[in-house]
Amino acid sequence: MTALTVFVDGASKGNPGHAGIGIRIESEEKLLKEHCEYIGQATNNIAEYQALLKGLEIADQLNADQVKVISDSELVVRQMNGQYKVKNQTLLPLYQKAQVHSQNFSDFQIVHVPRAKNKEADRLANLGIDQKDQNSE
Repeated sequence: MTALTVFVDGASKGNPGHAGIGIRIESEEKLLKEHCEYIGQATNNIAEYQALLKGLEIADQLNADQVKVISDSELVVRQMNGQYKVKNQTLLPLYQKAQVHSQNFSDFQIVHVPRAKNKEADRLANLGIDQKDQNSE
């Protein structure tokens, strides 16, 4: 049985603007994997969902069966937990994909934390944005 904690964050400079995602995966508070990626032009909320989807994908690749996602996006967490409806038609397919993917795990939960408790994923998301500048040189 593999239990993972998946810290996710999406960032956008401009909203919409250049966007990146950051994921940090831990098991028993030990770092297993970090991922950052430039995702192109996106809103902050799209970046947050893209980070969640990538985090779930990586957790799946690591054969996790219990996943606890930590996010500082109140919108994404509340939508995933059914507290908010998804009214934005651009977010709806991302939400639906995340809902389906979350069912791959025997235990899935997603928790909102203040940004200060998600610093590493935030750092990685910003590194993802920085990759845009490196790729264009």
